[in-house]
Amino acid sequence: MNKEIEVVLTPALLPLYEVTGKTVVVIDILRATSSMCVAFKTGVNKILPVSTPEECSLFKDFDFLCAAERNAVKLPGFDMGNSPFEFQNPLIKDRNIAFTTTNGTKAIKQSKELGSAQIVVGSFLNLDVLCNWLLHQPNNIILLCAGWKDKVNLEDTLFAGAVITQLKNNITLHCDSGLMAEQLYISMKDSLEVEVRKSSHAQRFKALHAAEDDVQFCLQLNTAAVLPIMQGEYFVSLQTQTA
Repeated sequence: MNKEIEVVLTPALLPLYEVTGKTVVVIDILRATSSMCVAFKTGVNKILPVSTPEECSLFKDFDFLCAAERNAVKLPGFDMGNSPFEFQNPLIKDRNIAFTTTNGTKAIKQSKELGSAQIVVGSFLNLDVLCNWLLHQPNNIILLCAGWKDKVNLEDTLFAGAVITQLKNNITLHCDSGLMAEQLYISMKDSLEVEVRKSSHAQRFKALHAAEDDVQFCLQLNTAAVLPIMQGEYFVSLQTQTA
């Protein structure tokens, strides 16, 4: 029997699903899961997702780099925020990072609390590596869109649709949210950047006059051949040859 795949459009809906024993792919395109992929491509040792900035700052005493973002803004006093450009810095190679964001780390924590068997992160940057790995896993799959403060967002839903499009011939899709995500992606894939720039989160970046173009960066395809996977409390990079 084929594995089944479901799409959860916001973490607020996750308690309605049976999570126990499933592989959860956490999706936060703008920007947490994209930044995590970049960090492991750069050579970070491990990433510890934490719930609050206060908890994150405690890890400074343990030689962690501390990255904290709220409402799309880097918090003062931290080493980094949540822009993928920050995680390209070669000085972070072999370091450990404590990481807290508005949406992505919350979705990760929730997936763990509800009993997921595995948690990995997905982004356009590691789309092919992720899909190839999912094909060879025994568990049913949940694609969890981190959204924005428990609301649905466009870019995460589009990525879920991209995964469905790649896997649908090998994995059974029963949920309407997955059908919606797939159709949305098919209709927008040829103008992805144009459409995502209309999204509320892209508009937030614009209002903040961000120096770097995180939207364009996070929509690149397959530029980070890594698969961040949770082991215990930490994310590490699964070797791409086994991914």
